[in-house]
Amino acid sequence: MTDRPVRVLLAEDQGMMRGALALLLGMEDDIEVVAQVAAGDAILDAALAHRPNVALLDIELPGRSGLDAAAELRARLPECRVLILTTFGRPGYLRRAMEAGATGFLVKDGPVEELAAAIRRVLAGETVVDPALAAAALSAGPSPLTARESDALKASADGATVADIAARLHLSESTVRNYLSAAIGKTGTRNRMEALREARRQGWL
Repeated sequence: MTDRPVRVLLAEDQGMMRGALALLLGMEDDIEVVAQVAAGDAILDAALAHRPNVALLDIELPGRSGLDAAAELRARLPECRVLILTTFGRPGYLRRAMEAGATGFLVKDGPVEELAAAIRRVLAGETVVDPALAAAALSAGPSPLTARESDALKASADGATVADIAARLHLSESTVRNYLSAAIGKTGTRNRMEALREARRQGWL
């Protein structure tokens, strides 16, 4: 570790939260927030422009999710460590974050000192995960949904018909019905909107 401040990119869509985090982290002697973005599709450009050491990403962002951005950062800027900071401590999110290459996962209700320590730890090569969430993720296991079942559920989020979903995914209507039926069965729900809610609650989508 050098004497230079840790350069941090902050991605958070809520302006007040983003400003507060930037202010609090900026009070640490060895941390400098070099970029702030409010949308997931702005993360990569900001990272390439500012070359942060650590990217602090929310999951629920407009444009694209922090999980998708984490995978892209891993591919395009592998020296940048990714730390996921989220309101939603869902076991499925943790598993997906680690698969995307994140080296840390914390929920937002912790003290800023803990966050600052986590930033230093991931930069030093450690993996930092909220302990309660890690235990829950281990007991929950992986998502039972296939990629196509997940796609079909996500495509139905706006109330789209089976025909609409089939057109979006370039599949036949009978195939879409099969995927949705399988997703409903695996989530133990009664219809696709309940299945969508349950999959989101588990962090599978």
